[in-house]
Amino acid sequence: MIKVLHVTYDMRIGGTEMVIKNIIDGNSDRSIAMSIFCIEEPLGPWGEELRKAGTDISTAHRQPGFDTSLIKSLKRHIEHYDIDVVHCHQYTPWVYGTLASLFTKAKVIFTEHGRFYPDSTSWKRQLVNPVLMRATKKATAISHATKDALEEYEFIPKARIDVIYNGIKSLQVDNTIKAITKSELAIPEESIVLGTIARFDPIKNQEMMIKAFSAALKENQNLILVLVGDGEMRPTLEALVQKEGIEDHVRFTGYIKDPSHHLAIMDIFLLSSLSEGTSMTLLEAMSLSKPCIVTDAGGNSEIVEHQQTGLVTENANQKAFTSAINTLCSSPMSLKEMGANGYRVFCEKFNATNMVAQYAHLYREITGR
Repeated sequence: MIKVLHVTYDMRIGGTEMVIKNIIDGNSDRSIAMSIFCIEEPLGPWGEELRKAGTDISTAHRQPGFDTSLIKSLKRHIEHYDIDVVHCHQYTPWVYGTLASLFTKAKVIFTEHGRFYPDSTSWKRQLVNPVLMRATKKATAISHATKDALEEYEFIPKARIDVIYNGIKSLQVDNTIKAITKSELAIPEESIVLGTIARFDPIKNQEMMIKAFSAALKENQNLILVLVGDGEMRPTLEALVQKEGIEDHVRFTGYIKDPSHHLAIMDIFLLSSLSEGTSMTLLEAMSLSKPCIVTDAGGNSEIVEHQQTGLVTENANQKAFTSAINTLCSSPMSLKEMGANGYRVFCEKFNATNMVAQYAHLYREITGR
């Protein structure tokens, strides 16, 4: 039996947490047992869900600054439960997980799930990270862009980093509820629906998306933009919509726990981020055969094949984003073909089964079992 402990911040709703949840939910190998250690509280809804399903989850309350007591608590946990693999998700959990694993039998994996924008480093990391890597068996990144950033900003040799793309289960949508959703949003049947699902945060650059959409309306008035989410930028985005005079063409839904039916009504999925790792909603869109328009940020261009499964535009380039919208909206055949291609690529590269199998192989490789 290989005992794997996932060390993370918490299990609230987010991309990193979805990866952990999918690894655990998708694990059908009885020789691998998984548990979670969260270094922060509260646990979060996905943590509660996994706990109810039988996953062992422990939490700690990380103190401000460098919390040495957390290292001791995590080390006791690793030794008490005879953990074989400590899988650390993101940088801070890696620091604590690695230090706690010293002088135990546990092997450490560090997975980087994304980068801040703009990216940066520090002299401390230049000194500390090579030392941490000596005690780490393997690092993984969710895209080649993330792998490059680990080498440039974290001083981790590329040879030590494997790329394992995020994977999800294909979404299943009830067509009846899909029709109800469209009706509730007062979307005319003949409209072309564009949309996104993301927190309203400067890094997602929805301001550029709205301006690009507004410009596209000058060529085609038959467009509707659906913005699913909430966040600090919502008042700014709502004010921008009013300033552009496009209120009749934009729908703000607010936060929705399960937005799958909103994604299903979109003819084109938009992602305008300044920085991305591997966007889960982008993968969900492809699983529903949605063509995508994305900025060339992070791993976006590794997921969307330009002119095959969607269009990739220069980062933060409003005119290019508008042009991409006009191009796809003027070609129903392209919409259909790119959507079908996207679904094929999703099944080949980005489904949860592939991701789970790759991590399982890694666990066996570093433990020799």
